Amino acid sequence: MGKTWSDEDFVQLIDDVEARLFAVYEDDSVVHPGHGDPTTLGTERPHLSEWRRRGW
Repeated sequence: MGKTWSDEDFVQLIDDVEARLFAVYEDDSVVHPGHGDPTTLGTERPHLSEWRRRGW
């Protein structure tokens, strides 16, 4: 996830992240965010609806 300039841009980004990462890879897949420690999709999956609600 990264900075977007509009609500529409954010929706497109999170839709792409869900479709290209969360829908394809298993929960034990490691991801390396641009900041912070590595994590897994399983750890982050419960936060998807929260990210969507707050817009980041």
